[in-house]
Amino acid sequence: QGQLVESGGGLVQPGGSLRLSCTASGFTLDIYTIGWFRQAPGKEREGVACASPSDLSTYTADSVKGRFTISRDNVKNTVFLQMNSLEPDDTATYYCAADRGSLTADTLCSWPSPRYWGQGAQVTVSS
Repeated sequence: QGQLVESGGGLVQPGGSLRLSCTASGFTLDIYTIGWFRQAPGKEREGVACASPSDLSTYTADSVKGRFTISRDNVKNTVFLQMNSLEPDDTATYYCAADRGSLTADTLCSWPSPRYWGQGAQVTVSS
């Protein structure tokens, strides 16, 4: 039974940075399309950044383009989301997800039910 576990959330001031981590167990991430989603209270879930195996395709939402970067470390079986220049509107619960590697990045970022979901990490941007 595979699972994803996120870490690295917290409180940060506007303009600051955070890096979220998501470690997989029970399966190897390198053959999966991976991604990060977020959901704020009262808002729809948003696919933030996704990447297919070997980064053959990548997707970044316009709302975070130029500020957020997705990456993976296959040795550590971990996915990262580097978030820079954080804004109050970035406040949300962030979830990592993974599904079969045949999915393109933009498809995963709009996929309703990825095969694997993390438990969520709270990110709060406030002064």
